[in-house]
Parts: sequence; C-alpha cells; structure tokens
Amino acid sequence: MAQQNFVRVATACPKVRVADITYNLQQIKDCIDQSIKKEAKLIIFPELCLTGYTCADLFLQKKLLDEAERGMEALCHYSKGKDIVIAAGLPLRIRAEVYNCACIVFDGRILGIVPKIYIPNYEEFYEHRWFTSGRSIIGETLDLPFQSSVPFGIDLLFETSSFVLGIEICEDLWSVVPPSSYLSLGGATIIGNLSASNEVVSKSDYRRSLVKMQSAKCMGAYVYAGAGTGESTTDVVFGGELLIAENGTMLADNKRFQRQNEVMTALIDKDRLDYQRTKNISFRDGRYALPFQPRIIAFALQDEKFGLFDRLVDKYPFVPSNLADRAKRCAEIFNIQTAALAKRLEHTGLKRAVVGISGGLDSTLALLVVAKTYDLLNWPRQDIITITLPGFGTTDRTYRNAVELCKRLGTDFREVNIVAACLQHFKDIGHDPANHDVTYENVQARERTQILMDVANKEGGLVIGTGDLSELALGWSTYNGDHMSMYAVNCSVPKTLVRYLVRYVAEGEMEKETATILLDILDTPVSPELLPKSATGEIVQKTEDIVGPYALHDFFLYYFVRSSFTPDRILFLAKQAFKEEYDETTIKKWLQLFLRRFFTQQFKRSAIPDGPKVGTVSLSPRGDWRMPSDASFQLWLSGIDD
Repeated sequence: MAQQNFVRVATACPKVRVADITYNLQQIKDCIDQSIKKEAKLIIFPELCLTGYTCADLFLQKKLLDEAERGMEALCHYSKGKDIVIAAGLPLRIRAEVYNCACIVFDGRILGIVPKIYIPNYEEFYEHRWFTSGRSIIGETLDLPFQSSVPFGIDLLFETSSFVLGIEICEDLWSVVPPSSYLSLGGATIIGNLSASNEVVSKSDYRRSLVKMQSAKCMGAYVYAGAGTGESTTDVVFGGELLIAENGTMLADNKRFQRQNEVMTALIDKDRLDYQRTKNISFRDGRYALPFQPRIIAFALQDEKFGLFDRLVDKYPFVPSNLADRAKRCAEIFNIQTAALAKRLEHTGLKRAVVGISGGLDSTLALLVVAKTYDLLNWPRQDIITITLPGFGTTDRTYRNAVELCKRLGTDFREVNIVAACLQHFKDIGHDPANHDVTYENVQARERTQILMDVANKEGGLVIGTGDLSELALGWSTYNGDHMSMYAVNCSVPKTLVRYLVRYVAEGEMEKETATILLDILDTPVSPELLPKSATGEIVQKTEDIVGPYALHDFFLYYFVRSSFTPDRILFLAKQAFKEEYDETTIKKWLQLFLRRFFTQQFKRSAIPDGPKVGTVSLSPRGDWRMPSDASFQLWLSGIDD
C-alpha cells in the first residue's frame, strides 16, 4: 500500500552559459543531484540545454557539435548507478545534417535519441537555418563514438514498470497534431517536453493552457521544461517556465525568471491515468490512427520510492477550492438543472410543479432550482405548489424555515400534517406506533410521497424530486417514498456540493431576509426527522451520526466511481486528505459502511426517476452506472488493508 502507483517526476531549469558545455554540464549534474534527493525517477531538462538554445550559427560549428557529443558522453558516465531517467537536449550531427535532439539517458547509457519534428522558422525563430526535421526518422539506429546502435527516431517510447515516457520538443506541442498525441495513443503515460519558448506578453498563459489541454486530451501527464534566463538576450528573453500537468490539472508550476538552478517535482498518479484510458472508448479507438508502430525501449528502475507524499488530495473533490471557480461552477450547475427542468415542463405541457419542503438542504435546493426555472420560462412562481408535511419528528426550526422560505419566494404554499394519516396506517397494518423501527419511519416517507403525487395529479403538476447523489450512493431513501418523484433535479449533486449551491444563492442572489433563512437551513443538522423530537424540541435523528460524515462519503464516492480506485487506495488517499479531522480507524469504519451500502442499495438506483447529470459522477442506470443489484461486496471489503 505504501507506493500506490505514484511516481515522482522532476522538471529542471539549470543555469546556462551560451556555448559553454563544461559549465552547462555541471549545472545539469547539480539539478540531477537535487532531483535524486527528492526521490524523483524522471527529470526533463530544457531544449538544447547542453549548449544553450541561442547559439545560432554556432550550431554549424564542428567544435561545438563535437563538444556536445563529449558532454553527452560525460552525462552518461555521471548517470551510472543513479536510479533516474534523464532527458537532456543537444544538437546532433548525423552525416551532413544537424538535428535538434532529446537524449534519454539511464544508468550509464543512452536509451534512445528523439529528434525534433516541427522546426519553427517564423517571427523570432530561425531554426531551419541550422536544423533538419526528424519527421521521417522511424526505426533507425545510429552509432556514437561512445555507444553503438542507439535507437534514433520519433517512434520511441521508454518503458518501465512505473511509467511509459514519450518525448517531444518545444514547437512539437504547438503544432496542429502534436507528436505526443500519437505517442500517448501508443502507450505513453508521461510526455516530456524539452522546450525553449521565449517570453512575450501573455505567452505564458497560452503555453500553460497548451500543456493542460494536451495532458487532458492524452489522458496523461505532461512534464515541461523551458530554457531560462541564462540564454542570450540579443533579441529575446527566456523565463525558465516549469510545468507539470496531469489529465488537465496543473500539479506544479514555478515562478519564472529565476537565476539559479531550479528543480520542481510532483507526484504522478499512474492508476488514475490508466483508469481514464481504460474507460474512454474514444481513446482506445484512436489507436487505429497511429502512423507508426512505436518501438518500446525497456529499462528497469531499482525501486519505486517517491519520498514524501506531497501531492494535494482535495477532501472535497466535487467542490472547486478556488472561490471564483466555485461561483462559476455553481452558476453552471444551476443552468444545467434549470434547462433540464424547463425542457421537461414544456414537453409535458404541465404548468405546475409540486415540491415537498422540509426545511432541509435538499428540498431547499430543489425549490431554488424550480424558482429559477419558472423565472427562466417567465412563468409566475405562484404556480409552484410547495407543501410542507410535518410529522412526528418535525421541529419548530425546520418547520419555520420551510414556511418562511416558501412565502418569501412567492409560491403557492400549502401544509398537510401527516400524523393522523400515519396513525391510521399503523392501525391498518397492525403496527405499534410506540415501536420506532424502520416501518415507523418509512410509513411517513411514503405518506408524504403519496400526498405529493396525488396533489400533482389533482393540480396537473409534476412532482420534483429532492434527493441528492450522496443519498443515492448510500441508498439513504425510502423505496417508493422519497426515493420516487416525476423528475429529480438534484440526482447528481452530492451533499457537499448542495451546501455550496445553497450558500451561493444565499450570498449572491437573495435579499437579506431570505438569505438569513437559507443560512439557517445550512446550519441545521441533516436529518429526515422521522423520529420524535426531543422534549426540548430538538432534532434527535442526525443522519451523519447514523451513516457517517457526508464529506467522507462524497470522497469515497468520487474515487470509487470516478476513478475506480481500490478500497485500500481510497483509504490511503482519505488518510492524506482528512488527517486533521479523522484517524485511520474512523475512516476505515465509514469506508466499510459506504461499500456495504453502495452494493446492497443498488436496487434503489435501478429504479430512479429521470434527472440531469451535472458533473463527472452520475449513478443513473440509464447513463454512467450499470451494476447488478445483487453483486457481492465482500471482495471490496477484503481489499481494505488491515
């Protein structure tokens, strides 16, 4: 469990003196030593780092080219016995042509040499004057003074048990179809880019977007190393940008324009990448477009230790950590929910929506969605029928909030007390109302649903479901009770995100009085209120005391469904994310409960109403999640490391 298929990679910008190979080699060695101390297994250096990128016509000088070869030989010797793969750049003369190359070195020898394909020759770039494109070099080898039969070409992949490395050089990334696309389809999980991209206003933003997008398109990791400030400033300046991205997420970046050797590392999650590729059929189908059969150059690392686990594990994976991104996400979710509900209302020809309001989070969010939808359609909110259905456990606080919210939103508010009907039903089925068992609870839930359905029939309306994604995952609903509706607007919104959506509306769209109600609802413990309240009128049935913290369950759900991680890996990540809140015993307890309930409650998910998918995780049996209702969970429980 210790390694969990993470690998630490490094990107480096060494100090450089133009055409001073001895000096440059020493700086490269220093960066390698730094990365080894951090237990990185791969390091990517900038383009032409042995000579400097800005040598210009000196690239045609035999003296420089010969010395670059000797520098590479020295680098090979230096790598002997070091458990790290090194990608360094140099100009290489082959017959009568010079190529801009990346040399991949490991344990004293060159694994292979990759030539640059796209040679820029526009604006400030003039590379065609010196270099030849390697686009046609496939399946070749070359002999160097210190090593014969070195694999040479654009078709090379470098494979170890931890990763498969593909290489492209600077402009290759900026092309219409980057070579890394083909290399990834061929099996590369990590792309290294040896680059010398100069700095002009806003270019860094575009460069970062390219790296993020290419890592996302390739469902891989992208390690970018840019040439630094030691390059010639005759006409341009280089900032030494270092970037590490994974599947569209920027894991690490640096502050540009540093003047000392800089090494930056990050942990790459191999399991996450493997699963994304396995799940994505389009990625698999893309392999038929490969223009060549990659040559696999195998090598073996001595160990796979990655040192300190310093990768950020977000405890709320469904909720953006950045406030601006969070607001944007909330607005987008509301747009999806309202667009979906508007379509369903227009299609059915029904002008009235029926919502059961409890004073809790989920029904509040559903009501806000319905209200926004009616505003979108220019329909009067008076056609929204809101019904509060107090029962044995309804507290004054939730009742008051339900009533006040409905009135302030201008709905057609109604109240139906279910106590008498439930007592009659207990009598009909021979149940003792003093026995507060599952029957006692579920009778109330089904009575409420029956009333909502019947009012919808009577008024020509649509019952809007309030249950959320977290409840679907845990099966925390009464079958054919709150489990059922005519359209479920919250069905792919997890509980942790429900809170932020309600807060987003409270703080950004409501006047003070309504916002106060919403904020109080946010502060109310989550409860179905199916058990009698305390003598002092307080909630006694708190959901998170029974099934566990929703923060943990949403975390488990995300990594179980979205990433298909094993239980022991989910436990490993949860321990990192929640180390300040829960100990391992507590996390394991709730993970075991999550797995049991997730498997045993599938039958409820197999019979859920329609509702819109809003995020990357959905449990609709018609969409993202197809699972037999009688699958055993024992295999997954056994996967938790004891």
